[in-house]
This record gives sequence, structure tokens and C-alpha cells, in this order.
Amino acid sequence: MWSNGSTLGPFCFRPMNMTPTLKERPLVASPWFSASFCLMGLASNLLALTVLVRARQGSSHPRSSFLTFLCGLVLTDFLGLLVTGTIVVSQHFVRFKWQDVDPSCRLCRFMGVAMVFFGLSPLLLGATMASERYLGITRPFSRPVASSQRRAWAMVGLVWATALALGLLPLLGVGRYTLQYPGSWCFLTLGPDAGDIVFGLLFAFLGSLSVGLSFLLNTISVATLCHVYHGQEAAQQRPRDCEVEMMAQLTGIMMVASICWMPLLVFIAHTVLQSPPPMNPAGELPRGTEQQLLIFLRVATWNQILDPWMYILFRRAVIRRLHPRLRSGSRSLSLQPQLARMSTCQPVPY
Repeated sequence: MWSNGSTLGPFCFRPMNMTPTLKERPLVASPWFSASFCLMGLASNLLALTVLVRARQGSSHPRSSFLTFLCGLVLTDFLGLLVTGTIVVSQHFVRFKWQDVDPSCRLCRFMGVAMVFFGLSPLLLGATMASERYLGITRPFSRPVASSQRRAWAMVGLVWATALALGLLPLLGVGRYTLQYPGSWCFLTLGPDAGDIVFGLLFAFLGSLSVGLSFLLNTISVATLCHVYHGQEAAQQRPRDCEVEMMAQLTGIMMVASICWMPLLVFIAHTVLQSPPPMNPAGELPRGTEQQLLIFLRVATWNQILDPWMYILFRRAVIRRLHPRLRSGSRSLSLQPQLARMSTCQPVPY
């Protein structure tokens, strides 16, 4: 098995030709495409953060908790694009040879950890937000209200710690981070070693579990809201505008995560479990596999750009401008009219 014979840990440079041809470079290693992609994502997340800060002023406790999770999600997407985008765009513009700039693989390991952390955190946050809304809709009095924001930030921190713990596993010997085609980014290794298989499956399983849990809980929450709207007690128990708004935003976030991430997660699991393994003992992957990994990774990165727009576009102010009839049909009662009316969502300044 390929190694560098160093005590610094696993070798991050697989002995393969990862340099794109002159015909391929404009498509797979365009600095202008990468820079535009990164700037668009950063601008989208900055806009969402600005709107979120305004929305948190004067919001009720349930909505403040949800907005806290959204702040954590948007902040994660922003930092992920900033950290990983800076490295990728710099490599495309300067076209430095990674082996010369980073012979000890420290930068490659750092980027690998960042890719796993910033990739897994939004999926875990999406599942956490789905759980919070599920409890808020189906069990509105099972949670303390006064500490909702503090608990929400604690949950965001726990999600970050979980994603970081998984990202650090290759530094502890479980899996490896290696340079990927076209030589501008580092990620987990789709190799036949036991550590590579375990780490790849952990990443794919945890990401898929987050998406699946989000889908299940959001489906139950939406069904509950629909039941309240059309049930026998619909005249007395109407969902609050903000409850419907939060579920619309959360459903959009879940759909974006599913479309963007599931192809990559399924591809990773399928590749590491493939028999015979696609990677040969020299560390080479078929060029087709390398290109597929790059395509699926770029699709997954769109999640960081589209997430903030799920919040920006699915706000009540925007929806009412598109559908003016909804202004006259708004409701202010909650699922529990007698007890929860005291905590009815306050109007949010948009």
C-alpha cells in the first residue's frame, strides 16, 4: 500500500495523474467559475444573516429558537464557503503544485477536516431543526420556554462538536484525507483499507440518517398542520402564521439538502463497498470515478448557496407580496388556543 514512509501519518498524495488536460482545465479548474461560485454563496449567506438579525428583534420565544438554529445554519454555510473556497480559488488562480506547497500534508488535512465538518454540520442542523419543530407542533408544552434560545445555541454547539469529532477521525488513524482530482481540494479517501471504508461509511450513514430523519419528522409536522387546518376543530384551532412559515422554510431546506447531498452520500457508500475495489494497490482511482466524485461534490456545495434562499424567499412578507390574497386570510390562533394564545407569534419586522 502506498505511503510516504513518514511518521507524520497517512500520505495525502496518491501516485496518480490528477492534472487535467488543457482541454479539461477550463471545465474542471476554471478560477473564474470557482470565484464566482464562492462569491455568490458568500453574498447569499450574508444577506440571509442580515435578514435574520432583523427578524430576531421582537420575535416570540418559539420563533426565536428556530431563528437561532437558522443563524447557526447560515453561519456554518458562510464559513464553509469562506474557508474551503479560499483554498480552492487560490489553487485555481496560482496553479501551485500541492506537493511543493504542502509537503507535510497539513493543509490537505486541514481542508479535509473542513470539508467533512462544513458538509455534515448543515445536515445535522437540518435534522435538529426538524426535531425542534416536531416537538413544537406535536408537543408544544413539553419544553421549557424561558431557556429556548440558550438551549438552541447549546444544540448548535453540540452539532458542531459532533461534526468536528467525525472530521478529526482520520487524524487519529481512522480513514485518510487525500488530494482529489483535479488537484485543488482534499477529501476522504475512497480506498479499500478498513479505515477508509469505516470512515466513508460513517460519513455517508450519518449524513443519510440526518436527511432521512428530517424527512420523517417534517412529514409528520406538515401532516399535523394539515390535520388542524381541515379537522373537525378547524374553526377553533388554526396554526399560527409563523408555524406555517417555519415549516415552509424547513421543508425547503430539507428538499435542498436531499437533492444536493444524497447523490454524493450514495456514491461514497457504493464506492467504498464496491467489490473489487475501484482503487488499486498503487492508490489510483479510475478517472471516471474521480470525475464523478468532483461532480457530486459540486452539486453538494450548492446546498450552501441555496440554504439561505429557503429562508429569504419563504418569509411571510415575500409570500404575501406574491399572493396578496393571503393577507386577508391570516390567522393568529395556535394549535393550543387557550394556553398557547399567550405566546402567539409576534409580527416580525421584515
